[in-house]
Amino acid sequence: MARTRLALLRSEEGAARWSDARAGSRKAWSHERSRTGKFEWLTPPDLLHALGDFDLDPAAPIHRPWPTAQFHYSMREDGLIQPWFGRIWLNPPYGPHTHKWLARLAAHGNGIALIFARTETRMFFKWVWGRADAVLFLRGRLTFFNSDGTKPGNSGGAPSCLAAYGPSNVDSLAQSGLDGKLIKL
Repeated sequence: MARTRLALLRSEEGAARWSDARAGSRKAWSHERSRTGKFEWLTPPDLLHALGDFDLDPAAPIHRPWPTAQFHYSMREDGLIQPWFGRIWLNPPYGPHTHKWLARLAAHGNGIALIFARTETRMFFKWVWGRADAVLFLRGRLTFFNSDGTKPGNSGGAPSCLAAYGPSNVDSLAQSGLDGKLIKL
């Protein structure tokens, strides 16, 4: 089973930053690669479509065959330090700095994050159980797309969930039609 841990499209720069992170860097754009050696993964477009329109994706792919929000920050702009506005779509870089992105979304209070459903982690307890308004645990495992927009034959390496921050985002999860179990917190 693939150990896909990255759901965002990333460039060669992302691979370099991932290597820096593995070497002990504190950069917030650290990544873990899958067993296939790929660093580039895209959020499934049908999932995005089910959730409605977003104003900003602060952790967007550099190159994307479909938009994730009206406005995008990629690693070039470092969305973690940019101003956030409106309804946020967040599929953060997975790895040791994911908690920084969730902390920022919790402080912003208006958005949805796609993360692995690792409910036992310190990050999940602090920034999801402790701050989100609801969590939709998706049935099965998502299949993230390749950087060219094609769908691979394997799924992600762990179950995923959507964490909603703000009442309108709870409603969005409830009305999305996505298969899973919604827990209001």
